[in-house]
Amino acid sequence: MTEYVHIGKLVATFGVAGEVIVVHALGRTQFKDVEALFIEEKKGSYLPYFITAVKPKGTEELLFMLDGITSKEAAHKLLAKNVWLLQADFAKVVNKNSPISLLGYLVYNEGEPVGKVNEVIEQPHQTLLQVNLNGKEALLPLHDETLDRIDRDKFEVFLNLPEGLLDIYREG
Repeated sequence: MTEYVHIGKLVATFGVAGEVIVVHALGRTQFKDVEALFIEEKKGSYLPYFITAVKPKGTEELLFMLDGITSKEAAHKLLAKNVWLLQADFAKVVNKNSPISLLGYLVYNEGEPVGKVNEVIEQPHQTLLQVNLNGKEALLPLHDETLDRIDRDKFEVFLNLPEGLLDIYREG
């Protein structure tokens, strides 16, 4: 089964030739060796759009030219849609220091496995790691006080969470 990783959203058109701006959480990236973006047409349905040109527009935006999208009107139809990459392409372009790079990592709390990171939610004052714990969505804070270490070779994140936090998700 093909695995996709959500990287951002189409937020604007640029110019009259059909360029689109994607806001992403990949960190500073060159976006080399990626052939296609996958745009979510409806929940769980992804259509490939082949990349003809890409250039950074700051650290959180990329400007794309996509094959077949040649007018501002065609580009406008894609606005507000979620953008995904194949897992293999995601690994090529994500900045290793960006929180989104922790997708798929196994989280440990005080040495005990908690679950795999399914989503990274970046908020102004903290980052949350979403894991499934006993069939429930658990949101775990990731900041200086909770982060012990990250093992990038083994794809593991070690946390020291506040006492009782995991009990909230384990009970009831």
